[in-house]
Amino acid sequence: MKISKTDVKHVAELARLSVEEADLEMLTEEMGKILEYIDKLNELNVTDIPPTFHVLDLSTPLRDDVVQEWLTQEEALANAPGSEGDFFTVPKFIED
Repeated sequence: MKISKTDVKHVAELARLSVEEADLEMLTEEMGKILEYIDKLNELNVTDIPPTFHVLDLSTPLRDDVVQEWLTQEEALANAPGSEGDFFTVPKFIED
């Protein structure tokens, strides 16, 4: 796959990278080589291969959603180090 200097500049802008004009030729060549290597995947016959999310046969165990009793607002606020009205109070951490 051929990539142009304009494409490299555009990708750099999207990534918010500044690219010197002197480096543009080298980056264009390197990105072209990367895209050529990736393009080799199109040569593979994958018609009988099922989609895979992970190379290992892993699964995430999920629990059933069960409605249960929770703390009341008063109980939750009673456990808080600080509260004001119906809200938790926390130390200010944003500087002026």
